[in-house]
Amino acid sequence: MLVQLRQYKHEEVQFDDNRTTGESQTEDTVNPDAEDYFGEDMDDLDAETWETVKYEGDPIQRRSVTIDGVTAVSVPKEPTDEDDPDLPGQTIQLRMGGGIENLAQAEIVEVQDLEVQDPAEGKVSKEDEPHGKASMDDEP
Repeated sequence: MLVQLRQYKHEEVQFDDNRTTGESQTEDTVNPDAEDYFGEDMDDLDAETWETVKYEGDPIQRRSVTIDGVTAVSVPKEPTDEDDPDLPGQTIQLRMGGGIENLAQAEIVEVQDLEVQDPAEGKVSKEDEPHGKASMDDEP
């Protein structure tokens, strides 16, 4: 299966000589234009990309995660030690051929089973059958 998730974390504060503790980072300093920062377009780099978004008035970071080869997706009933009530999402467990991976503070966007054929192909739904019409084989 192919699983697409969103994962969240607290904004990582980067201090420099021009800022004081508690001073908010601006969108420009957190997310500079990729080409200016790296010298090339982000699509050309194989890098983990977090974007800053607002959640309940505070800046947090979010990334989109797509994982292929998943055999099962589950959500623990009880919060784990990794779950943070100040962030959206919760721990999502992904079972794959090589074991189990936990993603903390994640939300499921979409799960697709790419190996399933069209289930309706060659089948007729009961709703499609005519009702109330007698055929010649029916007894009166």
